[in-house]
Amino acid sequence: MSSEPAPISEAARQALEQELADLRTERETVAASLRDSDAQVGDQADAADELQRADALRRLDDRISRITTRLAGADVAGPPPTDTVGVGSTVTVRFSDGTTDTVQIGEGAAALDRTLVTADSPFGRALLGHRTGDTVSFRAPEGPRSAVVVSLGR
Repeated sequence: MSSEPAPISEAARQALEQELADLRTERETVAASLRDSDAQVGDQADAADELQRADALRRLDDRISRITTRLAGADVAGPPPTDTVGVGSTVTVRFSDGTTDTVQIGEGAAALDRTLVTADSPFGRALLGHRTGDTVSFRAPEGPRSAVVVSLGR
């Protein structure tokens, strides 16, 4: 993917902000348990448990940092494009077999949403940057496929 900041949909922004709030709450709980264990002297099992909590704290800090950076980058990039397919776009496509489908291009599939296509999937990557009338080709699990962008919305 590009190194330039990418816009995100409002739904993706809200999901990331909620995840960030949850992670910060979890981080505070883990950090408090580490502070509480500093006052206790224990055996090797206690020391191993403390190492696991410290590792969990590092993982939480890393994820918090990635989300914070992603949200800041999205602010710089502005809203999703309206003239080309981008993250946050709603796209109607017609496949080579004549069927049509309307999907939304998203950052991640946190929920099992059959209308969400992630931007890093083969179909999502093929759609990004295209306009109405463009034909895209991609590799699906059943083999090569193509589709025409019928309409583009937000």
